[in-house]
Amino acid sequence: MSTESYEDALKKLGELLSKKSDLGKVALAKIQKLTAELEELNSNKSSDAVERIKSGFIHFKTHKYLKKPSLYNALAKGQSPKFLVFACSDSRVSPTQILNFKAGEAFVVRNIANMVPPFDKTQHSGVGAALEFPVTALHVENILVIGHSRCGGIKGLMSIEDNAAPSKNVFIDNWVQIGTPAKNMIKQDFKHLSFTDQCSYCEKEAVNVSLRNLLSYPFVKERVMKNKLAIRGAHYDFVKGTFDLWELDLKAKSNPAFSFS
Repeated sequence: MSTESYEDALKKLGELLSKKSDLGKVALAKIQKLTAELEELNSNKSSDAVERIKSGFIHFKTHKYLKKPSLYNALAKGQSPKFLVFACSDSRVSPTQILNFKAGEAFVVRNIANMVPPFDKTQHSGVGAALEFPVTALHVENILVIGHSRCGGIKGLMSIEDNAAPSKNVFIDNWVQIGTPAKNMIKQDFKHLSFTDQCSYCEKEAVNVSLRNLLSYPFVKERVMKNKLAIRGAHYDFVKGTFDLWELDLKAKSNPAFSFS
């Protein structure tokens, strides 16, 4: 029901009640019944969510935690992941599921469109902290940035017009513009393609932008130069069921990928 029809209904109800006072008790009873039904519906939804959380944990504890006591006893003492993974927050692309990481194997950072911003001590300190800790304290040996098919963040980036007025998105537009160099390259080199195809190319090129941005962090670049840390890009296509993996070549305009399917 729209706002106008809802207000009209309330107005008519008020007029009826003012004309026929004997309707008040009947109306009150119906309102109380409707309120009880709405409260029950809301309670059921809340209960469903709680039950899903409970059943999910019980399944994890029964099939994983209790079956691998040595693993979880070791993790209780500390962590030493080999991978730092940047992935999108999209519910369809959990890196733990896609790459079958076990507990303690990967330190995961997820955000809109799997972006790594350039080094900045104040503007993106949250990402900086999530990068600094696994690199300098946990000594991860690999950083992997995973893009994916049909990414809403990349679609949003590609939809931003130059010099456009601010949109209603308070945070998203500002965030995804980290990938502007990728958007500009795609718009120039693939302007003959459809918007959908341009977005597909930008999903991968935005990963390359993030890989280059990683090298703007001194503690990352130092370890890469000493061959103590490797950085790679990847793209997961959940439509085709493929996974592309590539090394960053700073001299190349695009990077060759190894595809797994």
